[in-house]
Amino acid sequence: MSKSFQYGGQAVIEGVMMRGPKDMAVAVRKASGDIVVSNQRLKPLAEKYKFLKLPLLRGVVALFESLVLGIKILTYSANLVAEEEEEEVLTGKEIFFTVVLAIGLAVLMFIVIPTTLAHFLKAYAPSYLQNIIEGLLRMAIFVGYVAGIGRMKDIQRVFQYHGAEHKVINAYEAGENLTVDAVRKHTTRHPRCGTSFMLFVLVLTVFLYSFLHTPDILSRLVSRILLLPLVAGIAYELIKWSGKHAANPIVKLLMAPGLWMQSLTTREPDDSQIEVAICALESVLE
Repeated sequence: MSKSFQYGGQAVIEGVMMRGPKDMAVAVRKASGDIVVSNQRLKPLAEKYKFLKLPLLRGVVALFESLVLGIKILTYSANLVAEEEEEEVLTGKEIFFTVVLAIGLAVLMFIVIPTTLAHFLKAYAPSYLQNIIEGLLRMAIFVGYVAGIGRMKDIQRVFQYHGAEHKVINAYEAGENLTVDAVRKHTTRHPRCGTSFMLFVLVLTVFLYSFLHTPDILSRLVSRILLLPLVAGIAYELIKWSGKHAANPIVKLLMAPGLWMQSLTTREPDDSQIEVAICALESVLE
């Protein structure tokens, strides 16, 4: 299969998902030591509706599809581990409410709180300064949140699998054989990581929101939410572009903050975790 396609993946519970142009594979290591690999044919919306491949639109669609797929495979891996350990598996209703709660908390943490706090500075700071402060607050909350959950033991294992996913993708893109020894020497950081995408989103909000005139708190909050698809679309295009021009010195400089942030969301994996990531990518490549 052509390497022109930019392969990517996601860490799951005790495993890794890898996504190809038309297929995805998730590999999970059971407590017994066996690796279970599950493949699924993908049906991207853009294949059915060609206009969704247009720049900006494709980023929003890709983000939506990644969210849906990510929830499905996280549930699959969690239930696979829970079944083996004789724990209660998640039901469809529980998954739905978990997702709704997660989205609600994200809106509260990254939109409502920083936007409201910055609005209270209206009497003391001009509009452009409020937007800068709002953006800095949003970034501080994001960094604090990631650093906080990174101290949890279970999340640390997920971050190890995240590191394994990056190592395998880096090895593949470097033309290496997909063996544990060959993969181990590669970095746990990658320019197309979702962490870098989130940082692009946070930085873009500062610039785009600066063009808005929002005199009251309600219009300020609504404008932030309505512009999120546009911000996500631009961030997607920047991530794709930077991944293709990673050798450029200027691009390296632009990517540096995102790569630094990945030190919070990845951990050095062990050989068994690298093996799982290799199984997932090899399954997609086949």
